[in-house]
Amino acid sequence: MTDLTFSPSRTEQRALTNQRLLRLGFLAVTLLLLIPAGAILAVLVIEGAPGMTWEFLTEMPRDGGAAGGIATALVGTVWLTATALAVALPLGVAAAIYLSEYARDNWLTRTINIAIVNLAGVPSIVHALFGVGAFVYFMQFGKSILAAGCTLAVMTLPVVIVSTRESLQAVPHSFREACWNMGATRWQTIWRIVLPNSGSGILTGLILCVCRAVGETAPIMFTGAVFLRQVFPNGLFDKSMALSLHLFNVSTQVTDVPREIPFAVALTLILVVLSMNGVAIYFRMKLRGRKKW
Repeated sequence: MTDLTFSPSRTEQRALTNQRLLRLGFLAVTLLLLIPAGAILAVLVIEGAPGMTWEFLTEMPRDGGAAGGIATALVGTVWLTATALAVALPLGVAAAIYLSEYARDNWLTRTINIAIVNLAGVPSIVHALFGVGAFVYFMQFGKSILAAGCTLAVMTLPVVIVSTRESLQAVPHSFREACWNMGATRWQTIWRIVLPNSGSGILTGLILCVCRAVGETAPIMFTGAVFLRQVFPNGLFDKSMALSLHLFNVSTQVTDVPREIPFAVALTLILVVLSMNGVAIYFRMKLRGRKKW
């Protein structure tokens, strides 16, 4: 006689079958997303690897970008990205702290949240025009790395704010109550307990910020990036080249460009993004290991 005491019922079997089907469906969607990404990367490696030489990475561009290397564009991209992060990260974290820890749930807070979401969907060309008016002319930064970096910072602020706020709200409220019962102020609780336990979420926002800042072309084209420059920038008020703009130029504007040059520039851009993200992911994993829950 078979013991049916612990055997799954027909409803449970149907639920398990549906769960397996859903798991297979999600796996198929993931693979469908990975296939085109892998194909793009494979094409870039095959076509661009022959042009990825040490001279290509260290020499200045020549002949309008049709020859030489990408040294000034590579350094300029680092300048622009670092400036954008230096502006967006503290402002975004501060705004997220206010919205998560201080602001009350009223019409003003809800309006601010809606504005942040809408700002994330504004086209990059609109941000470029805003950067020209706000930073180039009104604040008199001129066309410079500072103006371009501030424009990129405005673009990436919503990502930093949303990811940081979600990370702050994920910290258990009991942690805050324990600190308050010990006599700590609200700011001491945020600084000593909440922020250290939400570092991984803040780094997630930083990763997304880097991904968007490095790849944008329109905002920097109007505010600080130049077509060709054979000297490295000396400060924030200098103009600079950028990999994204240089890729656009050698692909569409410059004639007689060797076939491997645009692919090599694109591959370098991908590697820069992956290297920056790799560093941020490493620190995020270390911070996740220190969580207390």
